[in-house]
Amino acid sequence: MDEVKVVVAHSERATLRVGDVFLKVDADQARIDVEAEAMALAPVPTPKVLWRKPSVLAIAAVPGKALGRLGEPSAAPPAAWAAAGAAIRKLHEAPLPPWAGRGLDELAADLDAECEWLMANGVLPADLVTRNRRIARAALRPWTPVFAHGDLQISHVFVDGDEVTGIIDWSEAAPGDALFDLATLTLGHEEHLGDVVAGYGADVDLDVIRAWWSLRSLLAVRWLVEHGFDPSAPGCEVDVLRSAY
Repeated sequence: MDEVKVVVAHSERATLRVGDVFLKVDADQARIDVEAEAMALAPVPTPKVLWRKPSVLAIAAVPGKALGRLGEPSAAPPAAWAAAGAAIRKLHEAPLPPWAGRGLDELAADLDAECEWLMANGVLPADLVTRNRRIARAALRPWTPVFAHGDLQISHVFVDGDEVTGIIDWSEAAPGDALFDLATLTLGHEEHLGDVVAGYGADVDLDVIRAWWSLRSLLAVRWLVEHGFDPSAPGCEVDVLRSAY
């Protein structure tokens, strides 16, 4: 019998792997529904949905290896990063999914609330929070919505050589800002931003991408701490905030 491996587990969701099958258990049925529907709509390689029942989504493993991990150097060649950029561009050019995404007012309110919590609880130095809060506000500008993945972490993009073989974890997919996806992919891996942008093949405002790095990191710290992860690990969110300029 194949071993059951816990890929990730916290109070909101858990992912188990049994052989080449992943079981995603989520307390929020809406996230499972979005994930399955987004994968069906996305014009890029996604996992095959094997079955879906209340609270559980079963998907097949995708071939290849993850582009990398946050906090670790990526062994993927520049061509693989460029291929990821091209795949993201293809996604962004697809018709919008038929559900709403997060708006500017909601993001601005979340940013204010998280910054206040970080300082009130002494989680991060006040000057670090203040500097990144100022940088982050550049991301809060009007954008033309695209079909955005919404959680395009480096570990969610799988490649084989210079080919993207699969993009996973679509529960946050929605109409959103194209630069947020590019920023999420390159968070902590600024050295590969040029390769991604070259593959994406469009003019990109690098200052807005840097603003999203700060914004995403500020929003993530509390959630990571409360769910048993360490945002201060080398190369992760706190280091991203410290390197912001």
